[in-house]
Amino acid sequence: CPFLNRYWFALKYGSQVAFKQTSSRDASEADPSSLMQKQAIDAVTDINMLRVFKTFLETTPQLFLQIYILMEHGKPHFYQYAAIIMSFCGISLSMVDFQISLRKSLPDKDELHVLSKLLYLFYKLLTITSWILSISLITLLSVRISVILLIFLWICGFTWTLKQHTTFCKSKKMEYLYRAVVGIILVFSFFNIKGRRTKVCISIYYVTHTVITLGILFVYMFWKPSIIKEMYFTVVSILTISSLVLGIILLVVYYSCFHPTTYCRPQVCSDEGDGVAGQKDRVKTGRFQNFLMQ
Repeated sequence: CPFLNRYWFALKYGSQVAFKQTSSRDASEADPSSLMQKQAIDAVTDINMLRVFKTFLETTPQLFLQIYILMEHGKPHFYQYAAIIMSFCGISLSMVDFQISLRKSLPDKDELHVLSKLLYLFYKLLTITSWILSISLITLLSVRISVILLIFLWICGFTWTLKQHTTFCKSKKMEYLYRAVVGIILVFSFFNIKGRRTKVCISIYYVTHTVITLGILFVYMFWKPSIIKEMYFTVVSILTISSLVLGIILLVVYYSCFHPTTYCRPQVCSDEGDGVAGQKDRVKTGRFQNFLMQ
């Protein structure tokens, strides 16, 4: 229903803009066609945000389970590898699509350049790949430990969202549901929900993931050293470490050189983190006070 609702608004406002737009290209902000175009862009942004929710609530758990079954029972087929690769790409693309549409919906934010999109895509792809492979390894070692770890990480993510005091939904119940979903997303990828400076938060986030990933590999050496001799463990370990290192390198390069705020004046654009980027704190009313369409 939320998807159908947003698609309806996007088609409604988009068609109105297409048929009612005048020949003048210099429409003012108060022009009805410009306002309808803004509403259509906002609806598409909401669609992409809901797609991100769907990705981490449905696609990511399925991918995680698929990798676990593949390592547990073996006998892989080509289509299984293809499905896993496509799932990883789909998760990353959903994050990139949301980031692109989000910046279009904000008048004070510059859009992503082509190189910025590619760096952001591969940074997400590599870091998410590394983390899901790590969780799959710890699940192969002990399902109970894996469940405890995921619940602990969700509690940490949910607690962080509570401290952000988000106001994206009308009712408190829906707001807590939104925060719970964001907590699930934070288990797998960083997701900035307030649009504030995130240098410290994102550093803590990926340092924690790096420590846990290395800890999982060290646990294998002492708990089940016989598995280390297996070919799949060697391949998965190499992919986990290499994708983590490359992902963090691309993360640093993206935020230091290719993030859109690099080209903005400090007084116009503030530093923006990953995921949901909001307006400046000085703005008391606006789209990000209640992000989802009412």
